[in-house]
Amino acid sequence: MMRIFDVHGAPNPLRVRIALEEKRLSDQVEFVPVDLAAAEHKQPAFLAMNPEGTVPVLQLDDGTFLSEVSAIVTYLDYLDGKPTLTGRMPKEMGVIHMMHKRAEREILYAIGNYFHYGTPGGGPLLEAHKRPMWKGRTEWGSFERERAIVGMRYFDGVLANSPYVAGSEFSLADITLVAGLRFAEQTQTDISPELSSLRKWHKRMLERPSIARLAK
Repeated sequence: MMRIFDVHGAPNPLRVRIALEEKRLSDQVEFVPVDLAAAEHKQPAFLAMNPEGTVPVLQLDDGTFLSEVSAIVTYLDYLDGKPTLTGRMPKEMGVIHMMHKRAEREILYAIGNYFHYGTPGGGPLLEAHKRPMWKGRTEWGSFERERAIVGMRYFDGVLANSPYVAGSEFSLADITLVAGLRFAEQTQTDISPELSSLRKWHKRMLERPSIARLAK
């Protein structure tokens, strides 16, 4: 039985939960809740598992800890020897990881920075863990929100010519973009009506069983 330390509903843990659903592994995992508002992920016990102080963290049977969503999803994807989310051939793997990183950087992380620096964020106990040079500065948060909006336009263009973010099949890149857009909605940063390709793809993703069960 694997253990995952996470925060239910948070964007990064959501990505791993979608991957678990896709791989039909959810019943092989014990979910251990982390109190984000109390900054539990910044305390010594958690930092011993992941010095970055971020969720999720996957603990394997042998005591190994894996953090970073891409690392966790790649591990889960290859457990059965039949990867479906991170690619099978070199070119496919390269494109998936490239597009996953773009979705992560331009949407998910940009919105995350807006949430933490352009809004009240996760609450007062997390203030001490913000980047000191940006504490109390809302302009960087607003800049990051605009960057996410530009990112949405980019992905609208990608999806005008492709059924999925990284090509012809659903992958980690789609999971990351779904999680990023969900986080964007929570910060009132919705997909603009003129981005029709992105909106159609998003609607289709929300109907996918692995996502429909979780992204509510």
